[in-house]
Amino acid sequence: MTKQNINIALIGNPNVGKTSVFNRLTGLNQQVGNYPGITVEKKVGFCKLPNNINANVIDLPGTYSLNASSADESVVIDLLLNKKDKLFPDVIVLVSEVENLKRNLLLFTQIKDLEIPTILVINMIDRMELKGISLDIPFLEDHLKTKIALVSSRKNSGIEELKNLITTYKTISTEACLNASSIDDDYFNNLRKTFPNQSLYKLWLVITQDVNFAGLNRKKIENQSFTKTDSELKRLQQKETIKRYQFINDTLKIGQNVDSASATDFRSKLDRVLTHKFWGYLIFFIILFGIFQSIFEWSKIPMDLIDHSFAYLSTLASDTLPPGAFTNLIAQGIIPGIGGILIFIPQITFLFLFISVLEESGYMSRVVFLMDKIMRKFGLSGKSVVPLISGTACAIPAIMATRNIENWKERLITILVTPFTTCSARLPVYAIIIGLVIPDKFVFGFLNLQGLTLMLLYLIGFGMAILSAYVLHKVLRLNCKTFFVVEMPNYKLPMLKNVTINVIEKTKAFVFGAGKIILSISVILWFLASNGPSKKFRDADAIIKTKTENSSLSKIELKNKIASYKLENSYIGLMGKSIEPLISPLGYDWKIGVAIISSFAAREVFVGTLATIYSVGGSDNEATIKNKMKAEINPETGAKIFNFASGISLLLFYAFAMQCASTLAVTKKETNSWKWPMGQLVFMSSFAYIVALIAYQILK
Repeated sequence: MTKQNINIALIGNPNVGKTSVFNRLTGLNQQVGNYPGITVEKKVGFCKLPNNINANVIDLPGTYSLNASSADESVVIDLLLNKKDKLFPDVIVLVSEVENLKRNLLLFTQIKDLEIPTILVINMIDRMELKGISLDIPFLEDHLKTKIALVSSRKNSGIEELKNLITTYKTISTEACLNASSIDDDYFNNLRKTFPNQSLYKLWLVITQDVNFAGLNRKKIENQSFTKTDSELKRLQQKETIKRYQFINDTLKIGQNVDSASATDFRSKLDRVLTHKFWGYLIFFIILFGIFQSIFEWSKIPMDLIDHSFAYLSTLASDTLPPGAFTNLIAQGIIPGIGGILIFIPQITFLFLFISVLEESGYMSRVVFLMDKIMRKFGLSGKSVVPLISGTACAIPAIMATRNIENWKERLITILVTPFTTCSARLPVYAIIIGLVIPDKFVFGFLNLQGLTLMLLYLIGFGMAILSAYVLHKVLRLNCKTFFVVEMPNYKLPMLKNVTINVIEKTKAFVFGAGKIILSISVILWFLASNGPSKKFRDADAIIKTKTENSSLSKIELKNKIASYKLENSYIGLMGKSIEPLISPLGYDWKIGVAIISSFAAREVFVGTLATIYSVGGSDNEATIKNKMKAEINPETGAKIFNFASGISLLLFYAFAMQCASTLAVTKKETNSWKWPMGQLVFMSSFAYIVALIAYQILK
């Protein structure tokens, strides 16, 4: 039997478990990217079906209907109308969930009218008995003109039946549920006569949405006499929606029975507590507190193991490989640089783990609802909370997520303030500095000072984002009004598979994304630190030996002194010295200055840069990154470089500074102007410098 390749489009409302079905079908066999020309995320997975069929599974963004109001929803419509797209589906799997079937079926009836084979998946059937729901599947299949798969992605039931059903997609009826012409007989009959070879409902979507599809010129439609005004089209859309819900109501009167008396639901009781105007905020604060305490406590052992392993590898490479530039590159450049990021995998993994659990459980939607009351006071809505919270992972996808905000003013403000939210790239900087300057002690027997400091930094970042949003709301003269709608999904135990896949994918993206930058920067830094333009660099051996000929230095001490002198007179040393007058009031030396500049490519490069500089500078290779930083002293005063004052100054600098070229690039793309990202860069950098300066001068 020859192999067959098909495309499956997964479509559904938000929070129906579509991603869970996608993960069940594809596992880890997934690719994540962006749709061409836009920043909406595209997920494509691969799975093998019975009858020797290979399938590409496209997980489309969640949408409530084909009446697009955001970039996410436009992506769905564009794909379904463009048969020339290589991902155009052979079959659509529309995922619904048993408790909100009425609302989910609106999208289903629209999809059916596109004349593409469509399978209806009813997810979360494990909750049917709990909610007192029963379904007449034969009646529903007959009335909806489709095949239905009953699935519980949580219990992994019904997935094999769904796969078997997909293989028979050619036998599924493509007949529409609702005759489009019934909306306005004269209008649609005229439309059919003008374009006799086109799908009537596709024509309707092209007229009402900003989309196109092959074989049809939009201008040809607009030049016809039957073109209606926007207000008339809106009335027809409303009429269409009413007729669809009438059809859905008639169908579910017979096809679905809900016995509320037999339901055993405690969701409402729990919601009253978690969204309470006092207890809701207190519980959220306690959860955050627990997360940041755990990040430090649970990651200590694996972090120390990674740190000592890379110190050992650096020493091993230096001792076993033949002396020369290549060995120095490996031992002093690549190994310390990579070690400077891999050491933070445990903390980053725990952060993503907690975020995934909160999202999977349904609690994150309650947080969005809860925070909407606060956000409105600062000129935003609850929709802005989603990018701000997802910014704790990375500001780049968080800024992309603002495309769900229809109001341009709210969207622009959210884009501009999101980089203040503490992202995972700041975590390596926070972790190493906190470990150096904050005592690892408990107060009141259970409060870890280091975890408490980390939590305060996250709160400071979020607070600054909110404050900036308020200022921008007052400054930007854009008159817009919007309404906030958020869906409260059911509470559920997080699925281990979904959480695992999410943590693995995000950690892998962070490590490999940052790893490329760090590796290249480490090599460049090693070269700049190992070479110099002046005679002082070339004659460092003779100069230091002459200066110390009467001293009783050991061979190792002499070697380190020569290495330090060469580093100061290398290319990177001269660069650092040139900016030292600017940063010394903040408590930083030239080495920290170089690390700050190099970390503009990515904040997490800061630690790797210092690890590389200290390795080239003659520090003992067996010393860990943390020990090297702890031992660094000011040659003039003999005081430690990383003391409490300079440490707090650095933490505050990185809390507020932009320090991310990629974020600037995505801001430019989303706003289509360099004005906004340049404003971000200037304001955030200036504010960070001033705050860090004040903090150091007060604490020193």
